[in-house]
Amino acid sequence: MPRKRHRSYDCSPGCAVEATLSMIDGKWKGVILYHLLENTLRFNEIRRKLPNVTQRMLTNQLRELESDGLIVRTVFPQVPPRVDYALSEQGRTLQPVIQSLKSWGDGNMHLFKMAVDAP
Repeated sequence: MPRKRHRSYDCSPGCAVEATLSMIDGKWKGVILYHLLENTLRFNEIRRKLPNVTQRMLTNQLRELESDGLIVRTVFPQVPPRVDYALSEQGRTLQPVIQSLKSWGDGNMHLFKMAVDAP
């Protein structure tokens, strides 16, 4: 079930940040977008790249990304059905943001290890 969102994001200068994060938040959305930067993927290809995601969670995250206009879902009329997922033009505009998040994460992996090891 999709999350409820604000109706308007014109409340303060930081609302644009909140609006952006509301579209890409979710445990798997950022990683899905990252993998789709490289090429178009089928559902099971995405699932193989995210071995800890459940089918239901992946389906929900993909539906939300599609409804937000960040990815395009293409169904091919064949048996068995083939469904491809790709970034939309709007989704491609997130490329510098996603790459910046990856660079920051790569440079700060020590913080994540400390957070996991902390009591």
